[in-house]
Amino acid sequence: MTKFNTILSTLAAATLAVAGFCGSAQAAPKKDFKVAWSIYVGWMPWGYAADHGIVKKWADKYGITIDVTQFNDYVESMNQYTAGAFDAVTLANIDGISIPAAGGVDTTAVIVGDFSNGNDAVILKSKDKLEDIKGQNVNLVEYSVSHYLLARALESIGATERDVKVVNTSDADMVAAYQTPEVTAVVTWNPLVSTILQDPSAKKVYDSAKIPGEIIDLLVANTGTLKDNPDFGKALAGIWYDTIKIMAADSDEGKAAREAMGKASGTDLAGFEAQLAVTRLFDKPADAVSFTASPELPKTMDRVRNFLFEKGLLGNGAASADVIGIEYPDGSVQGDKGNVKFRFTTAYMDAAAKGAL
Repeated sequence: MTKFNTILSTLAAATLAVAGFCGSAQAAPKKDFKVAWSIYVGWMPWGYAADHGIVKKWADKYGITIDVTQFNDYVESMNQYTAGAFDAVTLANIDGISIPAAGGVDTTAVIVGDFSNGNDAVILKSKDKLEDIKGQNVNLVEYSVSHYLLARALESIGATERDVKVVNTSDADMVAAYQTPEVTAVVTWNPLVSTILQDPSAKKVYDSAKIPGEIIDLLVANTGTLKDNPDFGKALAGIWYDTIKIMAADSDEGKAAREAMGKASGTDLAGFEAQLAVTRLFDKPADAVSFTASPELPKTMDRVRNFLFEKGLLGNGAASADVIGIEYPDGSVQGDKGNVKFRFTTAYMDAAAKGAL
C-alpha cells in the first residue's frame, strides 16, 4: 500500500475521531494519554524516558498517566495517531502535513527536537556519484522525508523524478531490500543509513547536511487535546528536556544513556554517537524556541507544502498549496486561515527554558 492510499484509508477514521472529540468538548479533562514513537536517533529519548521512570515522574507531577509505545513502522505510527488511537506522535515536519493535517486532524508541534544534518541519505550500490542515480529504481518510503530528500538531490543536479523510478518500501524492510541484487539505490534515515553503509558496496552520494534545517523532527499532539489538557503538553516538555539533559551530559550517566539508546536502536555507543554527530539536536529549549520562531521556518515549510501539493498529498481537489493552513508562533498563518491544521508553538519549550514547567 502506498502512503497516499494509507492516507485515504485513515481519513474516515480520523474524521470520526475528530467528530468524537468535538462532541465531548465539554467532558472532564482527560487523565490518560498515549504517545507513539518510532526508531530514530532524535526520538530514542522517548523510549529511554519510559524505561527509566522519567515519563512517570512528569505524569505523576500533573496527576495524569502517559503510555509511551514504540512502533517499528514509522508510517503506521502516524496512521494510528491520525485515526485517534494516540494523543501524540513523533514525526518529521513534512509527514505532519501529509498525514494528520491532510487527514483533517488539527495538530500542534509541542517539541521541535532537532533537524537532520546528515542523518538522511541517498545511497547507491557500487556507484559513487549522485548523477549515477539516473535511470535507476530508487527504494524509499514514498512521500516521506526520504522522497523529499530525493527531490532535493535530483534538483541539485538539474534532474527530476522523471529520471528515476520510485519504489515504495517500508522503513522496516529497507535494509533487507538493499541486500537483494535488484535493489541498487535507496533513500532512508538513520539508523538504517548506518547499517546499509556497512556494506562495502554502499556509497552515500547525498545527505540532509546539504539542506540543513529542512527535515525537522518533532513531537506533535492533537491540538484539541492540548487545549483542553495543557498539563499534558507541560509533561511532554518536562519529559523531553529531562531526558535530553541526561543524554547530552559528558558524564558516566550520559554515556550510559547514549549506550542504552544505541542498543535500543540496533547499534552501540559509537554508532549512536556517530548518528548524533549528524543531528542538530536542540538540547537547550531556548535554542529550540529561537529556531521555531525564526523567519526561516515559514520559508522551509513553504517549500515542503509545495512539494506535497505537487505530489497530490494535500487532499482531494486541493487547488493549491494554500489548502491547509500552517500557523506559526507569532500567530501568522501560511495558507488557508479557515483551515489551520498544523501549528508551531513555542509555549511549552519556552516554559521549559524559563523553568516554569
